[in-house]
Amino acid sequence: MSINDSPSALNPAQLRQLFDDSAGIYDRVDALGSCGRGLLYRQEALGRAGLKPGMRVLDVACGTGLMSLAAWRLTEDRVTLIGVDPSPGMSAKARAKLPLEFHEGVAESLPVADAAFDFVMMGYALRHVPDWKRAFREFARVLRPGGRVLLLEITRPGNLGGKIIFDVYFGGILPALGLLATGQARAWRLYRYYWRTMAAARPPAAVLTALSEAGFTEVAHSLKYGCLSEYTAKSI
Repeated sequence: MSINDSPSALNPAQLRQLFDDSAGIYDRVDALGSCGRGLLYRQEALGRAGLKPGMRVLDVACGTGLMSLAAWRLTEDRVTLIGVDPSPGMSAKARAKLPLEFHEGVAESLPVADAAFDFVMMGYALRHVPDWKRAFREFARVLRPGGRVLLLEITRPGNLGGKIIFDVYFGGILPALGLLATGQARAWRLYRYYWRTMAAARPPAAVLTALSEAGFTEVAHSLKYGCLSEYTAKSI
């Protein structure tokens, strides 16, 4: 499979193949990209967003379960976790880590009941969702009144110097390190795809507007470490 310069060059089947093929190395790739702090940062972000023990949590685009694992550790295993992802290869890794009820599906059409969750989370996957406004309406549908949303994403800096550093690191250094660390070309392909989607990601203002239009309140965005975006919102 080849990846062109445009993120949209991948159709849903190709994207699923990319993640299925990368499932075995994904956690190593994530640890490399985050300098080993990815899981801890997820826990911190979930705490800031209001995740509490006893909540019923939906992990959208759960992948290998890193968001769910962070939630499980933060609450000391006192949380009910349900994951949705289109990649069986990725979800198999998640289910091997922790007790996770899994449903194959996509963010725009969640295969779960109305008003069934206290918390919806999505980690670094919004840029892979074609119809993100529809996905936000789905988040509102499945949340109970007063439920919370947390979206984690990587945001390319707006200034020229920041963009240059960002592109060199995510577009060049990390793909090369991924290839060297794993010895597998799929690590390079995954990082390159990530960089292209990051560069084309929706700006924070657009995400906040879309969340508000989907019916959420208390919509907010914060930026950590210069490029890590946290979007939070509350259902009505």
